[in-house]
Amino acid sequence: MQYKLLGNTGLRVSELCLGAMTFGEKWEWGANRETSQAMFETFAEAGGNFIDTANVYTNGTSEKMLGEFVRSERDRFVIATKYTVMINPTDPHSSGNQRKNLVRSLDASPKRLNTDYIDLYGMHMWDPVTPVKEMIRTLDDVVRSGKVMYVSISDAPAWIMSRVRMIAQLKNITPFATIQLEYNLVGSATQVMMRCSDG
Repeated sequence: MQYKLLGNTGLRVSELCLGAMTFGEKWEWGANRETSQAMFETFAEAGGNFIDTANVYTNGTSEKMLGEFVRSERDRFVIATKYTVMINPTDPHSSGNQRKNLVRSLDASPKRLNTDYIDLYGMHMWDPVTPVKEMIRTLDDVVRSGKVMYVSISDAPAWIMSRVRMIAQLKNITPFATIQLEYNLVGSATQVMMRCSDG
């Protein structure tokens, strides 16, 4: 396995990232614990160190399983997780990119992942209601607190990325290290992390 720098950071990640969206069967599909662990172990034995999940994947089971799998060698792995998608349909604050949901999600994800910090924490999808400044200021706060090493953005329009980059530069706010988007490669849709350029 070869390693590459993650986005505009000095963090070294495996050229392949293991997507853990299907770790768990709470969505009535996906992989059971044994199969998920076998996938993780095969990836790790091949030298993989970069794993992507989200708080909503299989209703939190993905993060819980991943936390168990990496426990003995936590610092070897680069864990990416995301927030935004609704967790509780009866709670209007359980979705979106606003400060309350971000802070609450960041309290819950490390507990499920059995870790003190998140390597790459991201906005899962664009929320047209939350002001851009609120979202990026909150992400900057959690990086400065040490709970998060780097931040990312996923499934957002290009004009948002341009605006975020400009605000981050002008206000000395932590910039997004990566953008995760759908990319069609030979007819199959995959998620890729792409560099957010500094200029």
